[in-house]
Amino acid sequence: MATLALTACGGDKKADDKKSSGKDGDVTTLLMYQIGDKPENYDELMSIANKQIEEAINVKVDLQYIGWGDWDKKMSTIIASGENYDISFASNYVANAQKGAYADLTELAPKYAKDAYDQLDEAYIKGNTIDGKLYAFPVNGNVYGQQVLTFNKQYLDKYNLNIDDVNSYADAEKVLKEFHEKEPNIAPFAIGQSFQLSGDYDYPLGKEYPFAVKNDSKDGIKIINQYDDPEFVSNLELMHKWYEDKLIPTDASTNTTGYPLEGNTWFMREETQGPMDYGDTILSNAAGHPLVSKAITKPLKTTAQAQMANFVVSNVSKNKEKSVEFLGLLNSDPTLLNGLVWGVEGEAWEKVGDNRIKLLDGYKPNMHMAAWNTGNNMILYTQDTLPEEKIKERDESIKNAEVSPILGFNFNTAPVKTEITNIANVMNRYKASLNTGTVDPKETLPKLNKDLETAGWDKVQKEMQSQLDDFLKTNK
Repeated sequence: MATLALTACGGDKKADDKKSSGKDGDVTTLLMYQIGDKPENYDELMSIANKQIEEAINVKVDLQYIGWGDWDKKMSTIIASGENYDISFASNYVANAQKGAYADLTELAPKYAKDAYDQLDEAYIKGNTIDGKLYAFPVNGNVYGQQVLTFNKQYLDKYNLNIDDVNSYADAEKVLKEFHEKEPNIAPFAIGQSFQLSGDYDYPLGKEYPFAVKNDSKDGIKIINQYDDPEFVSNLELMHKWYEDKLIPTDASTNTTGYPLEGNTWFMREETQGPMDYGDTILSNAAGHPLVSKAITKPLKTTAQAQMANFVVSNVSKNKEKSVEFLGLLNSDPTLLNGLVWGVEGEAWEKVGDNRIKLLDGYKPNMHMAAWNTGNNMILYTQDTLPEEKIKERDESIKNAEVSPILGFNFNTAPVKTEITNIANVMNRYKASLNTGTVDPKETLPKLNKDLETAGWDKVQKEMQSQLDDFLKTNK
């Protein structure tokens, strides 16, 4: 993956100091780390951006990319070594904030980034507050998420298949079978090793762990094992049935390559959508052909969504105020942000209205930065092809989305660190084969739950429930 090379950490201290943030004359240069692949026209994008940033707040940004595969290891080393940097995309946000790696922005954000801070949905503040303090400036993007089943429209049209009544996994069985009869060599439900079943739950440690809160539970806000919940178990049994009926690929539990969104090798897949996806608009753009989705969970504002794309200021930074000021500018100045996210104006796009743009031939996937982890999506210009009603629907959907009962709850794993590791090891043995339907849940679930018990699930559940109860009392 093409990434900006970084000097190895922990070596020559003088070399480290040279690449650290500092001042060039009266202009402050901020060292900023970003996750992902550097755009091919990075130099041009940043040259334009830095002129605007310097003119506005007397700052230049040295933006260094770290590839997806290297991110966790390199940022862990940078943080552990105490290397001097200013801003980064958050790495293991909660744990590093609790360790003191990130600066407290509780007062700095509303003071030095007021315009951008005021635009944030309350869910972002609540979801990123740890022990009463805010350590992140979140990207205002998909504040809620919901799971959808996405269909390849070319096949719906070709075979006149109807998905109007699809509102759950079970509802999709009829159309999957119809498609499989027509195209036996194309994956009906295109899933692989990383697939995990969804439901109307929130997950204090993420979907990969067997701890969940049922959002519509009548028994109070309780930590449960979703693999022991009748609704979830029913869907596991359905997946096994689909696997036996060849509606799921035979190599699903071991397939790590997946099915390209833009290809024609699949009929149905599961995706996550939020308000900034404008229904299927963004997904269809990425695929290069029309897609149609049907929701299977409710729109939900969760801690995970609130922490999806956080920027943090290093606690060792000598430029904390300027760093926050820059984040405020990035998230409130449409000219600056749109030039980074859409690419070079006049080459990649042109304005055709106050907040509307037309894409030009120069617009290429690798010639701009990603919207989701760069800045405030609410000030991004929208394409002239996007109907005005889609924008109204976006704002209404944000207003009407449900809020998770555990929004803002961040579990402190320290008291049960060993048990969490043991449980992770157990789940690594079972989750792929169970979620892809490869094994019979009637035979496998008892084994899973027995191994979870041995690993210490009960101890973790009690600790998690205790912390959650305290959180709920404090945050009534």
